[in-house]
Amino acid sequence: MARKHHCEEHQEALKLFCETDKKLICVNCVDSQEHREHHFISIKEAVGIYKEKVKCSLTEKEAAVRETEQKRKQKISEIREKGSDLQSHITSSFAKMHQFLTEKEQRLIQDLREQEEKIVEPIEKNLLEIQEKLNSIQKKLSKLQEQMEYEDEILFLKDETSRTRRISDDYNKLPLADSTLSDENFNSFFQYTVWREIIDAIKPVPASLTLDPDTAHPDVIVNEDRTSVRLRDSDSFHFRSLYKLERFDPSFCVRGSEGFTSGRHYWEVEVGDGKEWALGVTRESAERKRVSIPSPETGFWCLYRDRLGRYLVSTFPSPTPLPPSERPQKIGVFLDYEGGQMSFYDADDVSHLYTFTQTFTERIVPIFRPGLDKKPLRICRIKSH
Repeated sequence: MARKHHCEEHQEALKLFCETDKKLICVNCVDSQEHREHHFISIKEAVGIYKEKVKCSLTEKEAAVRETEQKRKQKISEIREKGSDLQSHITSSFAKMHQFLTEKEQRLIQDLREQEEKIVEPIEKNLLEIQEKLNSIQKKLSKLQEQMEYEDEILFLKDETSRTRRISDDYNKLPLADSTLSDENFNSFFQYTVWREIIDAIKPVPASLTLDPDTAHPDVIVNEDRTSVRLRDSDSFHFRSLYKLERFDPSFCVRGSEGFTSGRHYWEVEVGDGKEWALGVTRESAERKRVSIPSPETGFWCLYRDRLGRYLVSTFPSPTPLPPSERPQKIGVFLDYEGGQMSFYDADDVSHLYTFTQTFTERIVPIFRPGLDKKPLRICRIKSH
């Protein structure tokens, strides 16, 4: 038997639902001060309405969960697909290097065999001539033996001088070939020469960047070969007499001479223990004549070291610190223009430091800001020849 619910105030059966207060009431509650001018419906009607609301809510939640489920499945599929593409890229890249090394090995072995044959051929010819001489000497020995047995002793001794001279002359005419196989091109040093050659097979080839002195702040000194930059001593600072539109001012920066609108590019910069330096890339149109916080929003993708010795990257809206253990002495910078990636590496052990993901739409140029401690930033010149 169903249990009956009663109004605690009037002890009447609960038959109505107050939509205003979301509360079950009896018929006597309708005229009470508490519920006057409220909206009422029957319990049956209320149950139907709220069952439908719950059903709609659950349906919406189910749809949302299914959408989230589909997004997760799609994400997994995208990751798997990208992983497969990257695996193909890795396999293809190593296949090219393997092919290069195999071909180089075969060329070296072929060169070795050709040099070996070139040297051995005259020695073998020489050996045949020596063997012929040996046969001739053996025949003469045999003939001499016969003469010693049957020839008159006086005649034998009288012919001694001329016989000795003939033997000596024959020996002096003995051909000699004494060439040796040179290991100049085949010793362990060939590993270095192969390494130099394999750079041409690497994509990207490490770039030999130079600095653009015309873009340097007046108090930034670029060396003669344009591969090193440092801050001028404070007692010799300029007073803006060297104004140029293309210069950075007031930021102590200088740009690279080269810029990129496509392709993959890599370069290395020696930073040592210098403090408060920065390096990376910038948009061609990025601001040069006022101080702006470096970030992708302002057209700068940089890694820097601050005055506290921390290594950070210029993310937006705030910088991202690198792990405390990272203290790189040489920074590798990798730009994949079409791939939309800008990455930094510890160039000494090639460990990854950070990657920006960005769609590049204009010319991208390397940028350098030397440390306030006057220690230089130095571009590492990597050449294949």
